[in-house]
Amino acid sequence: MTERTRIIENVWNLDNSYANLPKLFFTNTNPTPVPSPKLIIFNHSLATSLGLDDDKVRVEVLAGNEIPKGSLPIAQAYAGHQFGHFTMLGDGRAVLLGEQITPKGERFDIQLKGSGRTPYSRGGDGRAALGPMLREYIISEAMYGLGIPTTRSLAVTTTGESIIRETKLPGAILTRVAASHIRVGTFQYAANWGNIDDLRTLADYTIKRHFPEVEGDNNPYLSLLKEVIKRQAILIAKWQLVGFIHGVMNTDNMAISGETIDYGPCAFIDTYNPATVFSSIDIHGRYAYENQPAIAEWNLARFTESLLPLLHDEEEKAVKLGQDALSDFTKLYHYNWLIGMRSKLGIFNEESEDESLIKKLLSIMEKHSADYTNTFIALTFDKMEDINLFGTKEFIQWNELWRSRLERQQESKQSSQQLMKNSNPALIPRNHRVEEALEAAVKQGDYSVMERLLDVLARPYDHLKEQADYATLPPVSSCTYRTFCGT
Repeated sequence: MTERTRIIENVWNLDNSYANLPKLFFTNTNPTPVPSPKLIIFNHSLATSLGLDDDKVRVEVLAGNEIPKGSLPIAQAYAGHQFGHFTMLGDGRAVLLGEQITPKGERFDIQLKGSGRTPYSRGGDGRAALGPMLREYIISEAMYGLGIPTTRSLAVTTTGESIIRETKLPGAILTRVAASHIRVGTFQYAANWGNIDDLRTLADYTIKRHFPEVEGDNNPYLSLLKEVIKRQAILIAKWQLVGFIHGVMNTDNMAISGETIDYGPCAFIDTYNPATVFSSIDIHGRYAYENQPAIAEWNLARFTESLLPLLHDEEEKAVKLGQDALSDFTKLYHYNWLIGMRSKLGIFNEESEDESLIKKLLSIMEKHSADYTNTFIALTFDKMEDINLFGTKEFIQWNELWRSRLERQQESKQSSQQLMKNSNPALIPRNHRVEEALEAAVKQGDYSVMERLLDVLARPYDHLKEQADYATLPPVSSCTYRTFCGT
């Protein structure tokens, strides 16, 4: 323990069940203290749900200078395929303080991201810049508002230090809250650097923590695989339905819990183009918007491979069980995506031509460079004059087909509109709005822009008047929007 890191008593109710796993999976590591911590933003509603008293949560804990009583800080080990290349990884700049047990008995990881070097830093400084930490706070909370499973952000604290990237940047620490930080890459790590007992112990722990309902199954490890596949199919469908691009879908960035995790070069599409890529490092478009379902399936194939020794004693039978389970992903994803798209168009029941109707609209949107979010909002509120493509011959024909489709269902026009309002957000975290908020915060020390943005993003389906300005498109630019990992 460093000289300046002190153990204190406070409001936390921490457990450390992950630290009961074999030492292979983690290293006891304390955060590296910082000289001058300052709380920048704090998530009061999340704190309340965690059972924390706002007034008693000390900034020194959020900065890593003090360790709350009951905490056993660790850095987790894992592996991962990064852009298809397998490598040993781990928490290179994050420390898990422990698992907060809420008043409802729920368990959430409390992790400090940017809290200093660990044994897995691989030459990095273990720190994080203020901009990327605020970005994760904004996007993760926006995702929560959109109803998409996600890790969340409790706080961002500046450190009083400068970190060096291409230039000097203010340092910061994000307090991340997650159902857990168990990743596909955690299982890959166990399969490659542990033995079968280590793998089984990790699988048993994961089942107990996230899928207790399958503990008594004849083959609980096959059930685990199926449940993870199911959750990922639901998650990726939700991403596609709101136009979210993760940007770096490596296997170490896929959480077993089914939450969105690790917001690096993520962004939302404005103009509908399935080939959209924002990440500056994704030069070949591996993680483009249209590729996300296939990449999720690829990642799940790596998860399946890791589990093979547990699925059956005979390798051939294990492979067959894994392949059969994995084959369900595409069907499950398509099912969830189609239900979501029907809802976005106010359709309650099923007809065989629905998918053709949906894909025709998307094709028209792509052809005319229509805004993804605002097109569905205009359809929801019958404001056809708001979108240029609505005057085209293709759309007029499509609109007739769509309205005929709505008339063939029993539900009223009012019910259809309410379904659309519940399925089409009034706004998303527009890239230019996020950048505006980050620039004001980082360069000017003005956090009011971000606070206003967070306020409207918290209720995207309320369709409030004050949200309208945040739905406007960015100014026309000759430059393609690019995001960066921000490490």
